[in-house]
Amino acid sequence: MKVILLQDVEGLGQAGDMKDVANGYARNYLLPRRLAAGATPSLIANREQRIAAEKRRLEKLAEQNQQMAERLGQIALTFKAKVGGQGRLYGSITSQDIATALRDTEDISIDRRTIDLSEPIRSLGTFSIPVKISTGVESKITVNVIDEAAQVTA
Repeated sequence: MKVILLQDVEGLGQAGDMKDVANGYARNYLLPRRLAAGATPSLIANREQRIAAEKRRLEKLAEQNQQMAERLGQIALTFKAKVGGQGRLYGSITSQDIATALRDTEDISIDRRTIDLSEPIRSLGTFSIPVKISTGVESKITVNVIDEAAQVTA
């Protein structure tokens, strides 16, 4: 008997899958518990429409992620920091600082955990920081750290 799963069934499939199961399994277990429904032509058409809508949604999301990656690749953030001896910062620039600067200056909200900063920035210079937008889509933000005192005297 062909059924369309209405909920995830362990060992059988996920919601929306069309499966061919034994008549007794469908009649005695799946149908009474409303885990599946018989595969009628209208349900099959509805399932195909849902699959097409999900595919369009995923394509749109992939396009938005690609646009976000291109936009992030063009961004250069500048941080002013107090510097001690040997060019080391008194504090550090963290992924949270970068996420806040993106939100404030570029109006881009991203989660700090998507910024792949292995350890905080503690020295002057220019850094290329990877940002994971989604699976397989990654971009790099340029972060410049400059001396706060050098800007005052210049």
